[in-house]
Amino acid sequence: MREAVRSGVTSLGDVEPTDDAFAPAGTQTLVRTPAEADPLSALPARTFDNLLVVSARDHPNKLEARVERAGHDPANVGVVPVSPAARDYDGDLWTTDPVNPDDLTGLGMRFSDAIRHVESGSGWVVIDALGVLLMYADDARVCRFFQTLSNRVRAKEVHGVYFTNHDAVADETYEQLRAMCDAEYRIE
Repeated sequence: MREAVRSGVTSLGDVEPTDDAFAPAGTQTLVRTPAEADPLSALPARTFDNLLVVSARDHPNKLEARVERAGHDPANVGVVPVSPAARDYDGDLWTTDPVNPDDLTGLGMRFSDAIRHVESGSGWVVIDALGVLLMYADDARVCRFFQTLSNRVRAKEVHGVYFTNHDAVADETYEQLRAMCDAEYRIE
């Protein structure tokens, strides 16, 4: 699979992700997905050795089940739950306190605490549903938040992979997000 850099889009389709996908460390990648796609299934197996998921899509119980079904150790996966319902989680994933999707300041604080556990050069940061944040906060605020977050991930030399349902994001906003990334993929 070849990497697409800003000018083009590489389709992941139904192809099994390889170790070359989303390389090298420090690369920030925007991934367009249909609503029903499972973002974690698009990631190479090595991702799950040190992964932080900012999850606006799924409850930690569901994420843990997906990680286990794929044969990975949930103890290597951290979650910043963007849902107040996540307060009741008591599983093997490491988590921060949950945050509401309209509280980008609180989300940034939880992220700052959690990224300390992500290893430079080999760790991964994933946002599983940027569109959810856009439903609760102004596009300009989300873009500023995303710029800050992706710059921190890049500076730490960590893989950043950011998923969004292309039908749920305005074209202008999508282009702003894409301009802040190094590569773009599409899941069909």
